Amino acid sequence: MSVPPNLPTRTGFPLELHRSLLKLHGAYARRRASFHPAASAPRPEGVIVAASYNVHKCVGVDNRFDPNRIASVIAELDCDVLALQEADRRFGVRTGLLDAGALERKTGLTMLPVADNPGGHGWHGNALLVREGRLLRLRRIDLPGAEPRGALVAELKLPAGKLRVVAAHLGLMRRHRAMQAATLLAAIEEDNRRARERMPTLLMGDLNEWRPGVPSSLIALESYFGSLAGGEPSFPSRLPFLALDRILGNPHNLVMSVEAHSSHLARLASDHLPLRARIDLAACQDAARAAAA
Repeated sequence: MSVPPNLPTRTGFPLELHRSLLKLHGAYARRRASFHPAASAPRPEGVIVAASYNVHKCVGVDNRFDPNRIASVIAELDCDVLALQEADRRFGVRTGLLDAGALERKTGLTMLPVADNPGGHGWHGNALLVREGRLLRLRRIDLPGAEPRGALVAELKLPAGKLRVVAAHLGLMRRHRAMQAATLLAAIEEDNRRARERMPTLLMGDLNEWRPGVPSSLIALESYFGSLAGGEPSFPSRLPFLALDRILGNPHNLVMSVEAHSSHLARLASDHLPLRARIDLAACQDAARAAAA
């Protein structure tokens, strides 16, 4: 029996494993190439840089606990808004693992007061930092699932305009991630109804899902943030081939570009590479004014 021309030839590997091997091959190619971080340049008015970084409790791939090394990677990012995951101790007293004052002096980023306990940096390990701006509104969300997970929904007033940031670290189990994605979407829609506007929104964090399309546990997010295909590989940091970390935006023109920051130090400081994205708040404001006219 001949194979219909519109179907791929069957191989000996399951399709997802075949795709994984292709991603791994691409990771080897990227690893062999030299990394040259883009030089900092003046940003056009209304354009900011946002970043997301799972700092792995400040333990690097060499098993060294080194918060100063994480701070140096954050300085390399040169960002205006930063979402951190695993920024607090996981057990016992959930104290922060970074020196917030030293980090601010080194990077210009101020840690927002999102923790619900003294000495903590974040909520379920999720922390938010900004260079300039203030926190207008904050919601701490418990996410469903067997393991404790949470998310932050923060409305920020930045020099470039208002921005909602959803900072999250999703679970390891597929069905729990699907429930958590639905919870985040419901929270965003609830805030849109309350504000009577669709505020420009970023979803940033370690979403723990690399599969695109229908197999993905995060397929529901595409209704608001668009396609999840083509994410930047960020894990494991020494040879990244899985796109576990994401920076997603609504409206569709909010996120101009996303890249994994793969400096020598970043490949060592955590098991995840940070993501860095250019965000065009001015374009969103222009579109909103045109729609209101």
